[in-house]
Amino acid sequence: MLERRPPPTPPTLIREADKVRTYDSAMIFKGVSDHRPYPEHGLRGRDWAQLPPQQIRLDRLITTKGTLDLATLLDEDSTFFGDLFAHVVEWRGELYLEDGLHRALRAALQQRHLVHGRIHVIEQQPTPVHERDEAGPSAH
Repeated sequence: MLERRPPPTPPTLIREADKVRTYDSAMIFKGVSDHRPYPEHGLRGRDWAQLPPQQIRLDRLITTKGTLDLATLLDEDSTFFGDLFAHVVEWRGELYLEDGLHRALRAALQQRHLVHGRIHVIEQQPTPVHERDEAGPSAH
């Protein structure tokens, strides 16, 4: 007699404390967020240009924008102004796509799994007191 197995479960959305939506199966990005959870870094265009570009896997990136203007995505000249490379911030072991969402999606639409970007690493900072208090006594 054949054993009946439940149907495979579709990808489900997991909500985390910092409001980053991550997915438990293969998607384009590791997660989608509407904000920048890392501290302000103060980098400007000239500062970003000093960082060497490198290849970054799309499935390691967490976006910092939850929406995209379709006209920007489809515009052939959208990369004409500004940096040609995506701006990525590494913080607490995660890679956040700060600028270049349209470039990353364009790469995915072209069946590429990598995007060229500049990565700025924000050094680990001590956990603020209010976050430790919310975590409970074991966090001290």
